[in-house]
Amino acid sequence: MRSLKSFSYLLGTSAMLALLAGCNGSGMTGSTPAISSATQMSNVQPFAAKTCPNTLTAVHNPGVPLKSAATFAVLAGSTVTNAGPTILNGDLGVFPGTAITGFGPGVVNGTIHAGDPVAGQAQADLTFAYNNAVARKNPTALPADIGGMTITPGLYNAPVSLGISGTVTLDGKNRQNSVFIFQIPSTLTTAVNSSVTLTNKANPCNIYWQVGSSATLNTASTFSGTIMAQASISLGTGSTVNGRLLAESGAVTLLSNTVTVPK
Repeated sequence: MRSLKSFSYLLGTSAMLALLAGCNGSGMTGSTPAISSATQMSNVQPFAAKTCPNTLTAVHNPGVPLKSAATFAVLAGSTVTNAGPTILNGDLGVFPGTAITGFGPGVVNGTIHAGDPVAGQAQADLTFAYNNAVARKNPTALPADIGGMTITPGLYNAPVSLGISGTVTLDGKNRQNSVFIFQIPSTLTTAVNSSVTLTNKANPCNIYWQVGSSATLNTASTFSGTIMAQASISLGTGSTVNGRLLAESGAVTLLSNTVTVPK
């Protein structure tokens, strides 16, 4: 009977230690989201705004850790240029450049950081996030154009450049914290009137587009997720983004757009 009690005590102690290890995130470093294949387009449900999970660390959320860059609707390396009544719901910044033009008529519902230490830290954190996305292993291959497809949570890689014509649907599989990461070695280009549509709890907070050079969202594009471009990002007239436009070295060019940081 004494041996049985001792065994029970040890078992309880081991279970408690395992629980504590789980709480502090041990054993989860470097984890990547589950990968599943892209399928053909299915029923689309209306997008509903959701609450962002923690964007500061990848320990509890397998998404890309944006850290301080998460507050920026637009962040550029060289300049930010706007024409028309653009609305940014989030911070606006540039570093190491200092030039921001076109606000007004553009409106920033956040704080402007033109070449200051806050923008500098955000750029450093963007570089960390970009490299984190690039380093993810074992992606599922994508075709050169994903228009007309329904894509489930996972890590994906474009052949070189990636195009979006028509509508691409991101299906969250009814998991609030489902993550989509797209590795694009060269350019990202959306067609006129194209759309990135979310369904089944897919969350713009957890959608990341890592772009090896530049991204272009053509006229009246509707886009979801965070673009992390090594060079520049350009938006056509009337394009809207539920996410972020983050450019490491180049410019961000806006033209009567709306960009909203997910909350």
